[in-house]
Amino acid sequence: MGKSPAVELEVEDRVVRISNPDRVYFPARGETKLDLAHYYLSVGDGIVRALRERPCMLHRFPEGVTGEKVHQKRLPNGAPPWIRTVRVHFPRYNRHADELCVTHVADVIWAVQMSTVEFHPWNSRAADTEKPDEWRIDLDPGPTCSFDRVRRVALVVQEVLAELGATGFPKTSGSKGLHIYVRIKPDHGFQDVRKAALAFAHEVERRAPDDVETSWWRKDRDPSLVFVDYNQNTRDRTIASAYSVRGYPEATVSTPIRWDEVPDVDPHDFTIATVPKRYAELGDLHAGIDDAAWSIEPLLEWAARDELEVPDEQ
Repeated sequence: MGKSPAVELEVEDRVVRISNPDRVYFPARGETKLDLAHYYLSVGDGIVRALRERPCMLHRFPEGVTGEKVHQKRLPNGAPPWIRTVRVHFPRYNRHADELCVTHVADVIWAVQMSTVEFHPWNSRAADTEKPDEWRIDLDPGPTCSFDRVRRVALVVQEVLAELGATGFPKTSGSKGLHIYVRIKPDHGFQDVRKAALAFAHEVERRAPDDVETSWWRKDRDPSLVFVDYNQNTRDRTIASAYSVRGYPEATVSTPIRWDEVPDVDPHDFTIATVPKRYAELGDLHAGIDDAAWSIEPLLEWAARDELEVPDEQ
């Protein structure tokens, strides 16, 4: 059986060609590469807001999500002239990479044409890649941890953020956990942001010691608890963005949610089959994130008070 003919999609003022549009990417329900492109078009403003002007690593699945996964830092070959990149440096290897820098929904659809399913942006932007403007709170459940426990910890996170005067924007991870993003002023480097995240994680652990784990080494962690993963704020550490599809057969989506949804949320409810309708009804629940920049100084004071240190980044 031959390949299906390519399809051209008009994406605002640009045209993106999708080859092999009928290739099944997600076998649970049979969604195709073209279905994936249409999904990203349906949440266009949201996915662009989540990725805008950030260096972005791509998780590509040339044969669909049950095939080989390619972690792509450098922009794939063959990009049209309107695709932007941002150069980032990797000190450990003294090398650099020109990564995708999304400014337009057509950039996202072109990445889908290049077999991208997941988008993993940095928490800093092209204007200064060394100064993060996004603090990421990753609630990562251990192998035997219940999702009820993740929900409880998320509400403790909400409580602490409110006391700090910071606005948290929750989302499902598209896998087993929850993420809360906080827009921060880009006044500090990665090391300080990571230290602030560690101080916050310790405070959440103090308030919920029966539910939370902050041990540095995985082998030392209780598998039934939630790890508040402050390491996600390390330089060049990325996680799936809001509205990113995940590379699972069910095509789950990392989906913004309201705080009042947290007690009953089920991440499996959010897929490329269900999120477009939700988005059409609710809009982008992270739409106000750029208006809520907060200073991490109180957390750095906590870190100094508790004499917290994190290892140097390489």
